[in-house]
Amino acid sequence: MFGLEALDLARIQFAFTISFHILFPAITIGLASYLAVLEGLWLKTHNDTYRDLYHFWSKIFAVNFGMGVVSGLVMAYQFGTNWSRFSDFAGSVTGPLLTYEVLTAFFLEAGFLGVMLFGWNKVGRKLHFFSTVMVAIGTLISTFWILASNSWMQTPQGFEIVNGQVIPTDWLAIIFNPSFPYRLMHMATAAFVATAFFVGSSAAWHLLRGKDNPAIRTMLSMAMWMALIVAPIQAVIGDFHGLNTLKHQPAKIAAIEGHWENHGNEATPLILFGWPDMKEEKTKYAVEIPYLGSLILTHSLDKQVPALKEFPPEDRPNSTIVFWSFRIMVGLGFLMIFTGLWSLWLRKRDTLYTSRPFLYLALWMGPSGLIAILAGWFTTEIGRQPWVVYGLMRTADASSNHSFMQMSITLIMFVVVYFALFGAGLGYMMRLVRKGPKTDEGKETNDGGPGQKRTPARPLSAADDDGAEHDRSLTKEI
Repeated sequence: MFGLEALDLARIQFAFTISFHILFPAITIGLASYLAVLEGLWLKTHNDTYRDLYHFWSKIFAVNFGMGVVSGLVMAYQFGTNWSRFSDFAGSVTGPLLTYEVLTAFFLEAGFLGVMLFGWNKVGRKLHFFSTVMVAIGTLISTFWILASNSWMQTPQGFEIVNGQVIPTDWLAIIFNPSFPYRLMHMATAAFVATAFFVGSSAAWHLLRGKDNPAIRTMLSMAMWMALIVAPIQAVIGDFHGLNTLKHQPAKIAAIEGHWENHGNEATPLILFGWPDMKEEKTKYAVEIPYLGSLILTHSLDKQVPALKEFPPEDRPNSTIVFWSFRIMVGLGFLMIFTGLWSLWLRKRDTLYTSRPFLYLALWMGPSGLIAILAGWFTTEIGRQPWVVYGLMRTADASSNHSFMQMSITLIMFVVVYFALFGAGLGYMMRLVRKGPKTDEGKETNDGGPGQKRTPARPLSAADDDGAEHDRSLTKEI
């Protein structure tokens, strides 16, 4: 069917499941840190706006966290079911790294998540804030180990091969492999940027519908400060990441650039747009800027970038896909920077919360961070092909011995179940977003937060404070 083989279906299945999964941890990482900041600001300023936002986003965080855990379990099982030969070859490295994630990140999150979500008004302020911070740190630790494993597959070191299996010889070299620092910073920053635009889009949606209160304005303000500061930083990190990739995976860079061959000593141009044709070995309809490819990738005007024809055809990534996935990621990155700069200009004019053109842009930029993450992930993983462990094991040698029919059935089942289950979860999460944060604006309140009960209006009404209502509603929603 469509010229596909069992190996192709196994790759499509893994790409499909990881595309669903990666969205949830990205938002979890960003929201966990956002919640820690909100609670910290509330404890410092006693401004109830931060408390209201904490209650609101903690519900969304809980739903997102649950879907992330469920979708992550599937990823681990696929290594054994669909990629058993890879597990046999490199399991002595990837297995312990994933185990370290469980022993550190999962245990940390499991220990404090319950206190964070259900401990409002049941534990003291400091303990509750500490729990929120620990959950946020746990998400970052999880990112650390996952990116260590993936980066080792991109730039393997610290091992030897004995009887056809990878044997670790230096765990520090394995963890801190050459591409790891760049991938870790790039992914963590991407999660923060994606969350900022998700939060900002939510605020813009309410403002466009006339719901204007301090909580909504604070959401938009904090999101746009994050976009203004972090989006340009992400561009700088991406530049360093590109230089590292050029050093260790030059074929990937050549495919990303759609660059097929060098001519004499001419500098490499930057192809803005075009259509790389893998069969004809050229990029059709290319729109080029002379010298710019060399300037960006080598930081010089005379050095050349490696070309695809310098590599055997069987070692070339699919340039058609990574050429465009990379440009989608970069294009969205520039839009994010533009949105942050526009927000600063409007902030100075005191029209940030009333400029409808900007609010519409912020609204439509909501999924931009997540789309950019997917595009970047496709660029990274497809650009590594045809290797599953770069230079050591080809993808064709890593898959399990399943038939085309078996892979077809399981792929169809995954598609149906994922769209039904996670579609319902995403729909529910969006309903929570549309409700917006509940505020006590215009009401007298004596809510002291964690460890402090609201003064009851009736003898036995103390249990009906905002925190308790939050706990009960959250329990029902989860």
